[in-house]
Amino acid sequence: MSAPSKPDPSMSDVPQSGPSKLRVDKWLWQARFFKTRSLSAKVVTGGHMRVNGQKISKASHTIGSEDVLTFPQARQIRVIKVLATGTRRGPAAEAQTLYDDLTPKEDPVPRGPGSDGKGRPTKRDRRNLDLMRMSRLED
Repeated sequence: MSAPSKPDPSMSDVPQSGPSKLRVDKWLWQARFFKTRSLSAKVVTGGHMRVNGQKISKASHTIGSEDVLTFPQARQIRVIKVLATGTRRGPAAEAQTLYDDLTPKEDPVPRGPGSDGKGRPTKRDRRNLDLMRMSRLED
């Protein structure tokens, strides 16, 4: 009998295109958007997922290449274009080849007055903040 052949290491860097369609919860897990498949299913069944602009609520919904997914993740809305379905949950570098991130870059949120990183406001700062808030309410 011949010895089992070793996989070609150059092929491990290239994501293998799996089936043409895959469950949306499984793809989100494989592409490493969520740590567990049940978390990805919870986002979908919660009604927070859109595929090509249409709301879906079943984790068993199938997606394929060129589909655009919109879903919330970590206090932002992610817009992702599926490039391939993949065959496994591999390393992060491999997972990033499965999609194209179309999420618009947001400007950093401007910080309010008194939040320049000094920590807790002093009594004087607190009085000034209260005066400013009261003047806004009176307008």
